[in-house]
Amino acid sequence: MKPNPDILIRMANDIGAFFIGETSPEEATKSVLNHIRRYWDPRMRAQIVKQYQAGATGFDDHVRAAIELLARSKP
Repeated sequence: MKPNPDILIRMANDIGAFFIGETSPEEATKSVLNHIRRYWDPRMRAQIVKQYQAGATGFDDHVRAAIELLARSKP
């Protein structure tokens, strides 16, 4: 079963909301990226990157920055 991209964006934003409350936007971006790399299934990571590259909307700014970094990194 393929994860719903809207759910993945909401999940990423929820993670981002946690980290933005704890630190600066730059540190929150790094924390979101690390969390997604560490805890998300590779298929989920690939799907959210695909959605980002297709121009999906709804990402919080620091979450969008984290997904952009994820998209540029090696799989």
